Amino acid sequence: MSITKEAELIGMQKASEAVSCTLKEMCDYARPGITTKQLDNYGAKILADFGAKSAPYLTYGFPGFTCISVNNEFCHGIPSDKRVLKEGDLINIDVSAELNGFWSDNGNSFVLGKDIHQHQQLIDASKQILHKAIHQIKGGVRISDIGYLIETEAKKRGYKVIKNLTGHGIGRSLHEEPGEIANYKDRHNLTRFKKHSVVAIETFITTTSTYAETLSDGWTMVGNKGGFMAQHEHTIVVTDGNPMILTEMNGIWN
Repeated sequence: MSITKEAELIGMQKASEAVSCTLKEMCDYARPGITTKQLDNYGAKILADFGAKSAPYLTYGFPGFTCISVNNEFCHGIPSDKRVLKEGDLINIDVSAELNGFWSDNGNSFVLGKDIHQHQQLIDASKQILHKAIHQIKGGVRISDIGYLIETEAKKRGYKVIKNLTGHGIGRSLHEEPGEIANYKDRHNLTRFKKHSVVAIETFITTTSTYAETLSDGWTMVGNKGGFMAQHEHTIVVTDGNPMILTEMNGIWN
């Protein structure tokens, strides 16, 4: 969407507060011994307290309120009573929701407890690359140039990017124009970021894979060559200068 009046900005800020607070509190609540379903239920209650509704559930009938992916799962992991979290797990939580007709989206990958499997370097790379990418975005910048930056920064650090997962426009629905904000230089995409537009920018930084494939459950995605992935995401408003980061209170850069 494009922000054309104050009421729209306030609506987006409130929806973004709901998802960013939920994400932060879920990350803080996660601990060894609880199930991903318990963690999801905890997030669902926070969203409900804000009056917000789960975007993946509303849009796709996703079997959970938030997406929780663990270790080799890249994204869209289904919360489960059978998946018990363990020390050192690489966890990704993606929270998106609708509130009063406005939609916002954010995500965070982190290590649970001690980094016994050495995932922190991958996570730090993803966070740093997202920060660098977001602060290069302004009205008139080519979307493909931001994709090029993300992939180049990943390669510098010895990592790859997922080619078939992208950021996206957001605001009045979960996915809007521009439809794809890729993590690589898509030469066919000549679109430029527009001032006042709302977009969800996300990194998909991996150790070995370049494509994500869907498992038989119809939701969970893993790498075509295995390995691990870190994803970080903010919803922003594009300006003439530094973007307005609506989900900044999720604390993923703290």
